[in-house]
Amino acid sequence: MKRSRQWIDWIFALSLAAVGVYLVIWQNSHLAVLWDLSYILENSYRISLGQVPYRDFPFPYAPLTFLTQAALIKLTGRVFFHHVIYCAVVNGLSIIVTWRVLLRVLKQTNHGRLLALVLTVPLTVLGIYSIFPHPFYDCDCTFAILVCLLLLLRFQDEERSFVDSFGVGAVLVIPLFIKQNTGGAFLIAVVSCLLALFFFDVFQRRGVRKYIALFTGLLASFSFALFLIHHCAGLQNYYQWTIRFAAQRRTPQLAQMIGMYREAGVLWWLCPVVLGLFLSWLFRRHRAGQWFGLVLLLVPFVWPVVYLLRDSDASERAERLVNLWPLVLVLSVVAMVLVVVRRRSFSQLLVPLIIVATAHGAFMSQQLWGSTYALWPLFVILVAFIVVAIGKAELERLSLTFVSILSLSLLIAGAFYLRSHERLEYANLDDGELTHSTNPVLHGMTTRGTWLTDFDELVAYANKNIPAEDAILCLPGEDPFYYTTGRRPQFPVVMFDHTINPYSSQEIVDLARSRNIKWLIVKDELQLEEEPIENRDELMSLLEKEFESVDSLNNYEIYQRKSADDKDDESEEEPK
Repeated sequence: MKRSRQWIDWIFALSLAAVGVYLVIWQNSHLAVLWDLSYILENSYRISLGQVPYRDFPFPYAPLTFLTQAALIKLTGRVFFHHVIYCAVVNGLSIIVTWRVLLRVLKQTNHGRLLALVLTVPLTVLGIYSIFPHPFYDCDCTFAILVCLLLLLRFQDEERSFVDSFGVGAVLVIPLFIKQNTGGAFLIAVVSCLLALFFFDVFQRRGVRKYIALFTGLLASFSFALFLIHHCAGLQNYYQWTIRFAAQRRTPQLAQMIGMYREAGVLWWLCPVVLGLFLSWLFRRHRAGQWFGLVLLLVPFVWPVVYLLRDSDASERAERLVNLWPLVLVLSVVAMVLVVVRRRSFSQLLVPLIIVATAHGAFMSQQLWGSTYALWPLFVILVAFIVVAIGKAELERLSLTFVSILSLSLLIAGAFYLRSHERLEYANLDDGELTHSTNPVLHGMTTRGTWLTDFDELVAYANKNIPAEDAILCLPGEDPFYYTTGRRPQFPVVMFDHTINPYSSQEIVDLARSRNIKWLIVKDELQLEEEPIENRDELMSLLEKEFESVDSLNNYEIYQRKSADDKDDESEEEPK
């Protein structure tokens, strides 16, 4: 019977993962966020050609996502749909790994197996790649963190061999080299928690051999990663671009981060939760009182669904869902206090402490609460911990009802959040008819508007009129031009956003001259809603002194470098 129940659980979990896989493929069948997608594809392509980030070109991101996509390009060629398959598979795997983590978190709770499956259901629409369905470092970093959490829970729950513990330590470093802020916060939290557990076990005179093996593996892996970076790109270059430059361009102010909690109305939502817990305890022998307390507990979590009936504005709806994050983070801290007060196992604090620290590390990006789009698996793990921490005294009888309603609310509100593309509002994804690219490299890429058909025209023009060896500068770099055409990028920067481009207007012009850039392609109307280039008019004014317009396409202006004679003629025509 136990084996049969396990098989049923696995079938259900695999079904949820299959839904997650399908959803990513479906998302890619009707939207393409050109700006973000192009940045991943263009830089991965240039890495696949042998160009080294940090050394050969400015690069303010950790390398592993780009190295993974570069390896995919090397192994399977330049085919967009291969990257879609990658995202879909990782999304499905993340659902399975989250379910396994939930099983371990809830293992001492009544109906733990069922609760784990119920909490996994919302991840079909709130999976790491569900909302943003293209290859991205946020999503990859969360997947790596989920794997690390599962390994850490196994490390704590079971006796491990020296080799196994060494391997766990080696894996813990990976998130840091996928995304600096999220992975860095994760690694610091993990090391801090494990050191505390190490000294606690030393004080209790327990064996600490597995901790020594884990720290050995962690240091070995970290040292090996630094050696590779130093050998390939230089540690100074890596520090300059991924730490100093990235922090300067992307880190929000501390007051802004703290202000998120105030703006989300956390105190107001804590009132019904605290009152619900109090009533559940006060009427712990009266079913009616407990049910009333449960209703109060559910108010903040059901509100995003109720709000769907009140307001049709997608932004307001999304805000109600995302505002659950600060509430759950605060409740997690309260739950950790309860664990300490009740003198339960100190190791129970391992996962929630790590997740809370990791979430705040993720908020050190420009989007703040918007940075949670790939963190929802961590959200449901925190919910599971809250149920475990306060469930034995107040909610054990009602935990299944509480989790079921909460999961249903997340599923409904999350489905509307995903379908509205509110997290992707910085791009124009809803205007025009669905069109797809006819270029074989971009097979499967589809989105609304004429962006892809116009880009196909540009690629055909370039293949016909621009020699393959000629260096080209694309402004602002919204399209995967080099990836699609197979040309070698010869300018240090492929995109010209403030958070990516370190060069001033004059420096761009000087670099274009020193790199012998012969062609300039300027995109007129962008899918991106805001102009990414700082001082665009100044830059274009300087470039037009170096380049002359030779052709106009539907959405692109084609310029060619002026000859020396043309420049001399212009200088003679200028008034003295």
